Amino acid sequence: MNLADARTSRPLLLGNRHMVSAGHPLAALAGFNILEAGGNAIDAGVAAGFALNVVHPDMANLGGVAPIMLYSTERKKVTTIAGIGQWPELATLDAVSKAGNGRIPVSPQRWVVPAAVGSWLTGLERYGTLSAAEALAPAIDLAENGFPAHYFLCYNVSISQAAWADFPDNRAIYMPEGHLPVEGDVIRQSGLADTLKRLVAAERSAGGSREDGIRAARDCFYKGDIAQAVDRFSRQVGGFVRASDMAAFVAREEPPVSTSYRGRRFYACGPWSQGPAVLQMLNLGARFDLAALNEADLAHTLIEIVKLALGDRNRHYGDPRFVDVPIERLLSEEHAQRLAGLIAPSRANDVPHDPVQGSASPDTTFVCVVDADGNAFAATPSDSTMLVTPIVPELGFGISDRGLQASLDPQDANCVAPGKRPRLTPNPGLMLSDDGLMVFGTPGGEVQTQAMLQFLVNHIDRGMNLQAACEHPRWASYGVPTTEDPHFMEPKMVRVEEGLEHAIGADLRSRGHRVEAWPLRASLAGGICAVERHHRSAVLYGAADPRRMSYAVGR
Repeated sequence: MNLADARTSRPLLLGNRHMVSAGHPLAALAGFNILEAGGNAIDAGVAAGFALNVVHPDMANLGGVAPIMLYSTERKKVTTIAGIGQWPELATLDAVSKAGNGRIPVSPQRWVVPAAVGSWLTGLERYGTLSAAEALAPAIDLAENGFPAHYFLCYNVSISQAAWADFPDNRAIYMPEGHLPVEGDVIRQSGLADTLKRLVAAERSAGGSREDGIRAARDCFYKGDIAQAVDRFSRQVGGFVRASDMAAFVAREEPPVSTSYRGRRFYACGPWSQGPAVLQMLNLGARFDLAALNEADLAHTLIEIVKLALGDRNRHYGDPRFVDVPIERLLSEEHAQRLAGLIAPSRANDVPHDPVQGSASPDTTFVCVVDADGNAFAATPSDSTMLVTPIVPELGFGISDRGLQASLDPQDANCVAPGKRPRLTPNPGLMLSDDGLMVFGTPGGEVQTQAMLQFLVNHIDRGMNLQAACEHPRWASYGVPTTEDPHFMEPKMVRVEEGLEHAIGADLRSRGHRVEAWPLRASLAGGICAVERHHRSAVLYGAADPRRMSYAVGR
């Protein structure tokens, strides 16, 4: 079988105007409708992002995070918006450690400042063309008038509701009439709709330019009554977040980091995220003829690459405003060559470890857009706080618990400190080449970089079309300590989807890997979304992973 023509459960989506791929069909449609009305890729991405905060609250939340990467054709510029909130001023290392008895505490003491609103509105202000009211309209409609619960949301509520004894607002919203939602139940979020409407009202009362109005909407969230409500609720439940922390938040525009791979330039968010690990993996992969390897040799090689790159992530990545991250050295040819020499073709390498067991936290979602002019947008919104923390009663959203992705080790680059941003796992990706551009990404926590690597190798090295590269069976290594406390790991463990496990499992075991089978299309294997545009033909290609709720829409 020609891998480029591999059968898929969905067709590769083609268009010649614009394209959206997102973690929920209604969010993709929201972005598409903005494009149809004349908005650009950033307008559409922001509208879809706000919509994801409504229709995918089990994966992302208005009070959570939203790292953004975008490309502006007018400015010929790739840039990022660091949509991650900082630790509050009261969250000293000692205070956080005491609250958790020596571990990162269960919320609310691990809450950090909500960042999604600031990130969405900063992107819209600087690179969009629409008002906040226009970008927020789809989200307000979905929150106020409701949307049918999908199977994924129903499942996530079912496994979380036992923890909601003290979360009355969570139960009232997501368990209407006191029962677990079933597929098709309409979910309405009036409190969230009211919060979004307050942003619109602030914009309309501001006067001045489009940008002035958007800044007024952002100030309404971070410096007005909403910030005061966050402060009151945080105090009530013992959290550290205060109105002063909200007022101090800035969604910073920061330059990306990049590397070359197979004649293309790949970009990632800085080491305040795990994005550079994808680039390190590509640098290592460039040392091998991956296209010539069979499935077992390829999997083994990439698994070893993943362990080395994530090991560097754990040792070095952190908020570069607080720690000196040697990013140039980590992305250098010399470093990649040295690490590649550590890969044994017939043996799974050990990773120094303190094997701690734990459980995975709730997850993430994704959106990417390319418009007719070649502008591109990618974002990985996250913090499904409605599953694990209480919703602020008068606001309809939860406060970011992203502090779980930090360390209490004073020597760790990702150690807790007031004003510091915990290192994010969410990391959107972007590629530029002489032939075109691509935006891509996935949910999946520790699996994100691994799923992105496999997708890119399938597409670029093995010639699969975009949808086939999304759907091809995947694996994930759990042999490196996780970002999330308690930083658990399972030495040499690799989980492999059915079909692929039958084909390569025995071979991987013979090399020393511990292999467990995942079901076919396991949701834990990620949910890749991608849009690619070829410059010469202006044809767009959209793909969305059937492992999740992902869907692509374009024309």
